Order: sequence, then C-alpha cells, then structure tokens
Amino acid sequence: MKIVKWSLYFLAIPIVYLVVSLFFSSITIDKEDDESICDKTIFLSSNGVHLDIVFHKGDIDPYALKGIVSLETEQYISFGWGDENFYINTPTWDDLTFGNAIQALFLKSTTLMHVTRYEHRQSDWIEIKTSTKEFQLLYDYILDTFEEDQNGNKMILEDKGYSEKDDFYKAKGSYSCLNTCNSWVNFGFKKSGLKSCYWTPFDFGLMKKYE
Repeated sequence: MKIVKWSLYFLAIPIVYLVVSLFFSSITIDKEDDESICDKTIFLSSNGVHLDIVFHKGDIDPYALKGIVSLETEQYISFGWGDENFYINTPTWDDLTFGNAIQALFLKSTTLMHVTRYEHRQSDWIEIKTSTKEFQLLYDYILDTFEEDQNGNKMILEDKGYSEKDDFYKAKGSYSCLNTCNSWVNFGFKKSGLKSCYWTPFDFGLMKKYE
C-alpha cells in the first residue's frame, strides 16, 4: 500500500504543476502605459516550445550590439535564454534524454543566451508594437542577462551554434521548472511594462496574450 501511496504522490506532482501553470498563465498583467506612442516593433518567435524575442537591427543602438556576432545582410536578431546543458546537448527534440530534462528542471545549472540572426522577417513571428521606453527597457533587460568577463566583454562559446546563423553566450541566472526559458521572456515583458502573464513556464502562455 505504501508503494501505491507514494506512486500517487509522485504522479500528482506534474499534475499540480500543470494546473498551477495553466492558471497563472491565464492571468493577464495589463500593459502599464496605454498613452505613449507605440512607434517600435518587436516580435515573439517560438519553435513550438521555446520563446525568443526578436528585434530589427535598425532599431537597436549599434553600441548595444557590441560583442554580438552579426553580418550586415542579417536584418533581424533574436534572443533566447536557457539551460546550458540542455541547449548544447539537445539541438533537436530527438536528442532529448530523461537525464537532461531532469537536470534542467530540478538541478541548479549554468545558463546561456542563444542569439540567432535572420536576413528576413519570418511569417510565423508575432508582431508587437511598443513605445520607445518599453523597447529600451526590454532590450536593457536582455543585455543585462549576458554574463561578461572582467573587461566587460560578452563571452561567446566558439563553434557551439546549431548553424552559421546562431551563437551561444554565457548568461546569468539558473534554469529550473519555476524559471524556464519562457518565464524569462515573460518576466522581461512584465518588467518593461508590456502585457504579460502573471507567470508562465510555457510559450503559449505569453503568445495567447498577443493573438
């Protein structure tokens, strides 16, 4: 009987997590400032699980791009944050292992910023209009997530990108089931005064706010 009892407790954990996550994802934190002119544009991008924030390079101060690899022909740049081991060792969902998933969700780990460059806007991106202030607060939030060396330089991981269009950089923070890649994006929106979820570990939580 004890085995059955503990088995039920164990099974209840993900169910409770899912219910709580969906509940908090459904709570909307409204945009703080509805009077400013929304003359800037950002985008939300998802691979089906993981959110990235996308900017047009022309809207970013060139100095703020210091240390980030980018070619002149690449017009858009996206930022995502996540667990280092998961990023490096799980390039596709076919590479996902139980051990990597458990480590990312429950064990303290180092994190990375994933930066991807695009020559053209992608059709599945969600367009979001922001004020200049909101835009700057969000970009400052992203820049502050990069880990820097003693000379103030961003720390790139050489030859670790998935393709010629992306790179990984050392980042601040620790990933967990309570602080996921999507929670990071959502918190950036909330901190910038943009519409957001109360809390969400999922990509669709924030995306639904902008449909």
